[in-house]
Amino acid sequence: SHFDSASQARLAASSLLSSLHASSPAMQAGQYTGNEFKDVKPSGPSSAAKAGLFCFFVLTRALHPTIIDASKTINAETGKRGIAYSNMSVVLGECVFTLIAAQLMALAFGGMKEWRMILEPKSLKVFSAIGFMYALGDYLEMASMGALSGAAYQVLLQSKLVITALMLWYIKGAKQAGLQWNLLVLIMLSMCVYMIGGSKSGSGGGGIPIMGVLNVLLKVTVSCLCAVLSDKYMKDFKSLPFYVQLAQLKVVWTLTILVISFADGTTWQQGFFNGWTPAACGVFSSFIVKCWSTMAILSLLDSVLKNIGEASAVLVIYFMNVCLPMFPDKFEVPSFLAVMVVILSVTAYVGAKSVCEKAALYDKMKK
Repeated sequence: SHFDSASQARLAASSLLSSLHASSPAMQAGQYTGNEFKDVKPSGPSSAAKAGLFCFFVLTRALHPTIIDASKTINAETGKRGIAYSNMSVVLGECVFTLIAAQLMALAFGGMKEWRMILEPKSLKVFSAIGFMYALGDYLEMASMGALSGAAYQVLLQSKLVITALMLWYIKGAKQAGLQWNLLVLIMLSMCVYMIGGSKSGSGGGGIPIMGVLNVLLKVTVSCLCAVLSDKYMKDFKSLPFYVQLAQLKVVWTLTILVISFADGTTWQQGFFNGWTPAACGVFSSFIVKCWSTMAILSLLDSVLKNIGEASAVLVIYFMNVCLPMFPDKFEVPSFLAVMVVILSVTAYVGAKSVCEKAALYDKMKK
């Protein structure tokens, strides 16, 4: 009967509790000691691994624009520093290298069966569209770096927080708290202060390069969209190995850069390797490291660490520009303070997110 079944269930539960109490002195005392789950291993990377990945992320984000800036030479006619080699030659070289390397990895780890996954129509169509946008981002990055210093470029990249907030507000209706909007405005104003101070200090080349700034803002907009789409569809197609996804991204990515290289009037007309120096080879290597680390390592870091890492890279770049002999920059207190304001504004905004979410939850519970 129903009564007998309920009695049996109570007896079974009682015997289970008795066995637990008998096996644990802490349970007998009715106390939780914190050792009950000591044998449970945490998922994901350890704290030491996360710290190492964070440092590597900051280093790659700092070295990439610094190496591009260091590859510039002084034009004998204008007396200004600029990129002597073709912008697209290093980007196209990285795309071809990565496309070949990803295919070789597929063949090495899974044979022809895994290599054929690259041609899978459904995922290839999605990653081709994302790869096209990544190619536009690479073009805008090199166009902006031709006119800006590495530090100025990295400072302006922090505008992604503002652009992301506006995108989320428009697309998802996700509103920011008043405190968050104030911090976003502070970030924008601190970037303006740094750019104006840099243009007056003499390291900016005699004024703010408007086209360089616009190219960075366009680059940030494209990158924000790419990051959202990549995160979504790499999870949707997680059955595909990472290197297969990367190969699919690079198919249209490479073709787009190839078309741009024929249209820019310098890459093939002056010779693909014209102007290549050891510094230009460093830019080529930097693009490779950036591509692979962006696609692989960033999935292991949460968004808070990513944003703090991007902001920390600003300070690393600033000190590189001041200390390394190939840069004309000198240490100046106003510039240093402007950099610190940018970094602290970004970290304050990132930290305010959890506080505002908890406050909104508390207000909702009171109602």
